Amino acid sequence: LKPCHRAVGADCAEGAARSELHRPRRFGRAPRAAAAMDFQNRVGHKFGTMGPATDQEVAMDRRERLRKLALETIDLSKDPYFLRNHLGSYECKLCLTLHTNEGSYLAHTQGKKHQINLARRAAKEKQDQTIQPQPKTASGPKKTVKIGRPGYRVTKERDPDSQQKALLFEVEYPEADKAKPRHRFMSAYEQKIEPPESKFQYLLLACEPYETIAFKVPNMEVDKEDNKFYANWDGQRKVFTMQIFFKERGLEELPALPQRAGSTQLAFHGGGSFTR
Repeated sequence: LKPCHRAVGADCAEGAARSELHRPRRFGRAPRAAAAMDFQNRVGHKFGTMGPATDQEVAMDRRERLRKLALETIDLSKDPYFLRNHLGSYECKLCLTLHTNEGSYLAHTQGKKHQINLARRAAKEKQDQTIQPQPKTASGPKKTVKIGRPGYRVTKERDPDSQQKALLFEVEYPEADKAKPRHRFMSAYEQKIEPPESKFQYLLLACEPYETIAFKVPNMEVDKEDNKFYANWDGQRKVFTMQIFFKERGLEELPALPQRAGSTQLAFHGGGSFTR
C-alpha cells in the first residue's frame, strides 16, 4: 500500500509546530508584536517620559515651580501671617496651618485656602471701616514763617488806694492781619531756657506772624477782682494792651499741731472700756 501524502503532510506540519514550541528563545530579542509598539511617541506625553504624567505628578510639579518662584520674589519678613515657632517649624496665622520649611509655607500662600482667607479678611476689614466712625486726626499746629519779635513797652504802676503793684504791657503787632494776640501764664519750671526760680513766673504773648515773647514777672497771685485785670486789642492801631495787679502776700497762721492725748478710751463690742 502507498502511504497517504495528506496524512504525511499533516504529521509533518504537527511535528514542525511542536519543534517550534520547544525551541529555546534567544535572550535580548523582543517579540515581533512588542517591537512594533512605540512607547516614546505616544499622543499626550513628552519624548523620553516613558508614559503620560498623572494629575498628582502635575500638581506636584506645579507646586514645586511656584515654590521656587516665590522664594526668589517674596520677602517673608514682610508677611504679617508668617510665624516661626519655638520648634523650628513655620505657621500661618491666618489659616492656622503648620509647615516644615519656608518652601512649604510659600506653596501654601499660593493655594486656594490661603487666598480665600485673604479675601475674607479684606472684606471683613472693609466692612469694619464702613461701620466704625473715622477718628478725627489733628494735622498739628499751623506752621507759619516768623518775621521777628514785636515792639513792646512795660510800665510799673501802683494803685494809690490799695498800694497794689501792677504792670502795664503795650505790645505792637503792625503786621498782624486777622490773628488776635493770645496770652497765658507759665511756671518757671515749664521753660527749659533759664534755670528755674520759684520767685518768678512768665507771661507769654503770641500773635501770628511774630515770634512768641515772654515777660518774667513776680510769682504772685494775679488779682482779677473789681476789673483790675485788663486786656484789650486795638485792631486799628495794632496794639495789644494788658494790665495786671498782684495781690499782696499776707501772713497766714499755720494750723495748730495736734496735742498728745493723755488718756484714750477704748471700747469693745462686748461692752465695757478701760483707760490707758
